[in-house]
Amino acid sequence: MPTDFHHDDQHAHDHDGGLVGDRALLQRRTLLRVFGGGAVVAALAGCAERIARAGGPSSTLTSLAAMTDSTATATPTAGTSGSTLATTCSTIPEEPAGPFPGDGSNGPNALADDGVVRRNITASFGSSTTVAAGVPLTVDLVLTDTTNDCAPLAGAAVYLWHCDRDGRYSMYSEGATEENYLRGVQEADDDGRLTFDSIFPAAYSGRWPHIHFEVYADLDRAITSGEPLVTSQIALPAATCREVFATDGYEASVGNLAETSLEDDNVFSDDGGASQMPTVTGDVESGFVIGLPVGV
Repeated sequence: MPTDFHHDDQHAHDHDGGLVGDRALLQRRTLLRVFGGGAVVAALAGCAERIARAGGPSSTLTSLAAMTDSTATATPTAGTSGSTLATTCSTIPEEPAGPFPGDGSNGPNALADDGVVRRNITASFGSSTTVAAGVPLTVDLVLTDTTNDCAPLAGAAVYLWHCDRDGRYSMYSEGATEENYLRGVQEADDDGRLTFDSIFPAAYSGRWPHIHFEVYADLDRAITSGEPLVTSQIALPAATCREVFATDGYEASVGNLAETSLEDDNVFSDDGGASQMPTVTGDVESGFVIGLPVGV
């Protein structure tokens, strides 16, 4: 099963050089990383608000939790459903892209392929039309500029990817090298909002269940493999993971989840994943919706 860190020297690339290489990559990008600390953990435990669907596939955000350790305070902005977006924002921690980014920095490049700009990322596009099976998952993100009073990052773009139900990464893992499912790019609207429709990823050995993403200044930079503004990961909530992994097809994830924790994970251990933990609604029958404010 894949891991997000290699501990040998067979690959010299930044994304495939183990923990030391990943930390060096973060330094070279010279982007501010905010460590949440105990105060953030305590604050988030009491302030999480929910994200709800506005009906069917046209999912919208209601309100996102106001987060502490903010770098700026935003002016409340009405969403398309009349809701209010987060009134404060935090800089999302910079994290390694891992060894399977598919952004051209480590072999395969999904960003250069026609069809990568899409909301529904469950199926491969191009020469394959394989659909990744699993519990439905909608990922809602709100992008804000922490250097500009947390104004929405309208027109910014996100490249998002994660493993499948078997813990495989398309384009890299054995049995999925000819696939490019569970990868896609979306452009933020005027409120900095964007959505992906996917499936819940597996827990594989050595890592807490997670979703990778890169934020780009605009769509053009995303699809031409420009330098991302930030690279980070979403930590999936333990209770939701256990509920999903009790369903058919996720059997291997049960044991893998039991072998790790947010506090011991080599990415989320700094604050137990608090600053990258989304709100959740839904169930295994209808699917889950997760939402996260992303301050850049």
